[in-house]
Amino acid sequence: MRVALHAEWTKMRTVAGPLWLLLGTVAATVALSAVAASLANCTVGGCGGDTIRLTLVGVYLGQAPVAILGVLVISGEHGSGMIRTTLAAVPRRTTALAAKAVALSGAVAAGGTVAVLGAVFAGRLVLPAAGDRALSLPDGPTLRAVFGTVVYLVLIGLLSLGVAAAVRDSATGIGVVLALLYVVPILSRTVSDPGWRRLLEKTAPMTSGLAVQATTDLGSLPIGPWAGLGVTAGWAAAMLLVGGLLLRTRDA
Repeated sequence: MRVALHAEWTKMRTVAGPLWLLLGTVAATVALSAVAASLANCTVGGCGGDTIRLTLVGVYLGQAPVAILGVLVISGEHGSGMIRTTLAAVPRRTTALAAKAVALSGAVAAGGTVAVLGAVFAGRLVLPAAGDRALSLPDGPTLRAVFGTVVYLVLIGLLSLGVAAAVRDSATGIGVVLALLYVVPILSRTVSDPGWRRLLEKTAPMTSGLAVQATTDLGSLPIGPWAGLGVTAGWAAAMLLVGGLLLRTRDA
């Protein structure tokens, strides 16, 4: 495992694509959050809503490069044929996939932390009186929202890795992941039955996972913050399991 992890980390560091995608995550997250904060109707007394969730809204866009990175980590090797070299060096395919998952998690955690803290800092600069006390990191709900958002980005990367291991094609993998993230929530809004709509919101990986950002009116959420993050973790685990099984049983 140590050799496989070193190899995956070397690939991650020496190829330009991962760095540019992580920089894209940081730029998209901070920029969209800053724009949203600048458009908010705030006063010195506050913004009249969930301020921290407002400042983290950029993650809705910033997660897309993370998803693409998660797909390309393995599907790029399938496309180039390099996967055969990888599996020749690491014959145990589950070990190879686990090494990719660990390397990806570390890279996304680092980039996600910069993106999330940058979004909060941008909110403190844009909003009146440094945004209000809700943007104080030592505050319990704010710390949970910030930490949980970083974990959410890592889970999206792992979910994408699992999908890509299953489908092997970059375009198909990216399409499937982005549909799960963006199309399912849109479709849920078209459902007229409130019960079914709430169920979709509880089970979709994005709407459930980003509940961790909420710090006010938790009772009105379809699912609680940690429970929602658990749903996204379940999606990631399920996709990695399916991808790992298919990786073991199919020819490279």
